[in-house]
Amino acid sequence: VADPYAALMPQFGFRPLVEMLVTACDKGVDAMPDAPPELVRFIRAMEDTPPWVDMALIERGARLQRNAMANFAPWAIRGGFIATFMNKYAALPMALTGTLTHKTAARRIKETANFFGTSTLPGALKRHGPGFKAAAMVRLMHSMVRFNVLSQGRWDQKVFGIPIPQVDQMPAGLIGDFFLSAGALKEGRKTFNADERAQVELSRYRCFLLGLPQDLLGDNPQDIVDFWNARMLTLRRGFDPATCGALLKATLEAELTDTSTPAGALRERFEKSFAKLYFLQNFCEGKEAQARQFGVRITPLDRARATAVGAHVFGRMRAYSAAEKVPVIGAIADRQLTSNLKRYLGTLGHAEFTSDGAKYRPAKAGTAARPG
Repeated sequence: VADPYAALMPQFGFRPLVEMLVTACDKGVDAMPDAPPELVRFIRAMEDTPPWVDMALIERGARLQRNAMANFAPWAIRGGFIATFMNKYAALPMALTGTLTHKTAARRIKETANFFGTSTLPGALKRHGPGFKAAAMVRLMHSMVRFNVLSQGRWDQKVFGIPIPQVDQMPAGLIGDFFLSAGALKEGRKTFNADERAQVELSRYRCFLLGLPQDLLGDNPQDIVDFWNARMLTLRRGFDPATCGALLKATLEAELTDTSTPAGALRERFEKSFAKLYFLQNFCEGKEAQARQFGVRITPLDRARATAVGAHVFGRMRAYSAAEKVPVIGAIADRQLTSNLKRYLGTLGHAEFTSDGAKYRPAKAGTAARPG
């Protein structure tokens, strides 16, 4: 439903569309008498909360995930982002629009980290919470990319289908659920335990806000794994060095930390090594030869650095998990995690969740992207 709104770019321009969406998220469309009907439908669709949504359970899931977001995500986000470019189809929209280059890669990674981190803050996914607003901005960004890719005429729909369909939210939005589900099935369980259920419900609602069809939001381990595998099977195989390789290289080289200080430069080296090992273990079955096919080379020094980071990160996570189980201390630990997460989000800078306006050269009026 965001596509018709993005298709108003020739009429309103890039920046006004973004500003109107921000106002709609902050004040509601009822406070905007001149809001375009396309914007009203967009916001109303996000406000149409499914009956299965349990905000108390979602808040519990967010609390459980804050540990990983505050301690693990800062070190692993680059590795997860790399996986986006393992397939030519998934990488091509960014290549065609110039929305991911050596100059913009760091911003894109930070925006991704910002969105998922923000979504785990207390109350973030409520109607006027920062997570709801961020989801709307992400949807508009993707719709703008779709609109411009299709209008340029360089996208072969017979080969690739619709660029960045909503189903493409699955890898980022449901990867945690996939790992939880695969683990449960491996243990012979067909249902989630209470903590897993809370985290899955958080992800399901977050993906709903991002526009993922509800039919793909599985609520049990088997369905989640089946939907994930089905999505992977629908992708046309192929790694193109000219597109995938260039974007992957930009991601690996992106500066996510201020490296002007010795401490910053040292952290960057350790973070990159940990991210590469995360990519290797989770997306290449631990096979270095497979990782090399995607341009990711693991050195002995990378392994040593990643081991050191892992000891630090997982040690902190275990300590917070233990503290969470103790009355009173658990509340204190959660407040500290929330504070740490906010501090991390602050280092990422302001996330606009938009593509560079200069890169968007509006198509002729009347040209519209097909709804996705």
